[in-house]
Amino acid sequence: MSEKPILSASGLMKRYGRVTALDHCDFDLMPGEVLAVIGDNGAGKSTMIKALSGAIQPDAGEITLDDRPVQFSSPSAARDHGIETVYQTLALSPALSIADNMFMGREMRKPGFTGQILRRLDKAGMRRMAREKLSELGLMTIQSIDQTVETLSGGQRQGVAVARAAAFGSRVIIMDEPTAALGVKESRKVLDLILTVKARGIPIILISHNMPHVFEVADRIHIHRLGKRLCVVKPDECGMSDAVALMTGALAPDALKQPV
Repeated sequence: MSEKPILSASGLMKRYGRVTALDHCDFDLMPGEVLAVIGDNGAGKSTMIKALSGAIQPDAGEITLDDRPVQFSSPSAARDHGIETVYQTLALSPALSIADNMFMGREMRKPGFTGQILRRLDKAGMRRMAREKLSELGLMTIQSIDQTVETLSGGQRQGVAVARAAAFGSRVIIMDEPTAALGVKESRKVLDLILTVKARGIPIILISHNMPHVFEVADRIHIHRLGKRLCVVKPDECGMSDAVALMTGALAPDALKQPV
């Protein structure tokens, strides 16, 4: 693993009136890793993720991608830099097909005159690429690429959202509570998807309240408290109870037992 982070932030500040959501917040994501972000409700982790994904603009601080300063004026700007976000709501249109959802807002045009002038869509090309991306992630249980998203199970819908992110997220994928509304079996599939995407070399930021899931797939755990990074721990050096104690303020980072 490279010593330099692929995505980092330093001194991020964000205020909403008298409320300070981010207070000199720092962040580092290393290449090829799954970095879990955990924190109590109101800790500011969602605000930090929104700043990294372009949903909001910080009042101060700097974000760097590949060691270069960047400013994301919108989520589209972050996507243009290869940062894709899988939101908890999935941001899918139930009435549209799987292929249409994967290319929503990024539709492929036919080559030549029909595409450039007549603006005809390359539907066959989009279906083919959608099937390829689903196959790469092992999502072969989907019967047809043309079936509507509303006919899919919760786990399959999450898979489509992850496949879309993996198809266009060349640098970083952010996943917001991907297993929150899923059962045990479907959660297992999503965790396997995370590991599959990681195996392809794409680093993942995982926001989750599910400690067993965090400790299963994360390489490092960013613990957020009171608007800033409290500490970063490794799952094999910190227990779940200690992580919860750090989140809630019951334990100070320097009180952690050091590994022998």
